[in-house]
Amino acid sequence: DEDGYIWITGSVDDVIKQKKDLNFRFLIYTLLILSIIITLAFLKIYIHQQIYYKSRNIAKLKAEYDLLKEENSVIKGKIEKMRFKNQIKDTMFDEE
Repeated sequence: DEDGYIWITGSVDDVIKQKKDLNFRFLIYTLLILSIIITLAFLKIYIHQQIYYKSRNIAKLKAEYDLLKEENSVIKGKIEKMRFKNQIKDTMFDEE
């Protein structure tokens, strides 16, 4: 039993020594990696927001474009009616 106890305490001591061996360089690398991850996350969020706002603007412009196309076709219809009326009036005046 004592051999097992010594082996376990020896293993625990090895683990504790490994934890103590974490030095300043490891801390710097860890902070560097964390800062890179955070920076990439913020960039991703920023890009997604910009895409969202641009797509909203595009949808708004598309709706306005469709509305203007519809108004254009209505105005063209009115112009055709006016031309037809003018042609009828011209033929009436020509007959007199």
